[in-house]
Amino acid sequence: MVDYHTAGQPAYQYGGNGPGIGDYMAQEDDWDRDLLLDPAWEKQQRKTFTAWCNSHLRKAGTQIENIDEDFRDGLKLMLLLEVISGERLPKPERGKMRVHKINNVNKALDFIASKGVKLVSIGAEEIVDGNAKMTLGMIWTIILRFAIQDISVEASRYISPHKSFRAQMLTQLQE
Repeated sequence: MVDYHTAGQPAYQYGGNGPGIGDYMAQEDDWDRDLLLDPAWEKQQRKTFTAWCNSHLRKAGTQIENIDEDFRDGLKLMLLLEVISGERLPKPERGKMRVHKINNVNKALDFIASKGVKLVSIGAEEIVDGNAKMTLGMIWTIILRFAIQDISVEASRYISPHKSFRAQMLTQLQE
């Protein structure tokens, strides 16, 4: 891979003051980070996650427009968790101050944690502050726990422990 920042400068084969393996790896890390932070990818996540949230929130007679903003006070986040889990969360605080919002988001995060989900690096302050990446990460974690895992549990009822998953799928397709 060519480092265009050092074009025209002497190349040092074994590191030193020139490009070497460390620089190549740094360049690879930059590429991975750029891919993960791709605005088109983030836009698609926002659209998909907003639609998923709204498909559940409509059952409670509400919806969100902006995933970064609409969960900041914790109220719709708590409601979403109640709808998808079928359980009641603690009563939310209705105040408008930052402390009330943080308390509400913490109630939601505590509920998620009570279901055995680890929310690494996602704190109430980031959600209240409208941190897009943390909010999207939190919603993805919720989707994994309450949608995908539930589907897996449901599917496991029909999967025999004595047959491979592939064999069982082939049997199902042949029927």
